[in-house]
Amino acid sequence: MAKRTKSAIKANRQNIKRREHNRALRSKLRTGLKAIRKALDAKDIDGAKTQLKGVQSLVDKMAAKGIIHRNTASRYKSRLVARLAQ
Repeated sequence: MAKRTKSAIKANRQNIKRREHNRALRSKLRTGLKAIRKALDAKDIDGAKTQLKGVQSLVDKMAAKGIIHRNTASRYKSRLVARLAQ
């Protein structure tokens, strides 16, 4: 637990809220990535193409919010497009 000053207690409360929010967003991102990878593994090219736009948008949002680094977002998108092109 944080120190017992009012500001430290409030900061601790905020950290807990932010951590939970970020974990939920990161989970949503991982689920989206997993879904498109699963479609690619199953050779469902049409399904993967429709999912790609949504997943790219999701990745960009996470990078903009600071959940993942922008280079990581770029790498995710690049790898997905490359796998789709194969």
